[in-house]
Amino acid sequence: MIVYPLWHVGHQNEAGDDGSTVHVDENGVFCDEMDGDDVKLLGIYSTLERAEERMRQARLLPGFRDEPECFYFDPCELDEGDWTEGFVRVPPGE
Repeated sequence: MIVYPLWHVGHQNEAGDDGSTVHVDENGVFCDEMDGDDVKLLGIYSTLERAEERMRQARLLPGFRDEPECFYFDPCELDEGDWTEGFVRVPPGE
């Protein structure tokens, strides 16, 4: 079963060439939590339509309405694992 986590990024990064905040790039909604971006999970929905309806509702709320294009869906298979090979920490500056 596919489920639809709905995320929103509140941007505070300075990732632009001139130190400006980047909201969206060629890959979609930009996010850099190390540079101050705040990621919020609004919910996990059983259908894309339900996730889209929640997004429409959230766009009317304080904070979310300031960045209406900074929502994204991250469809995933229920009961399927991610990070199945672990991960490696990269020290800052490397």
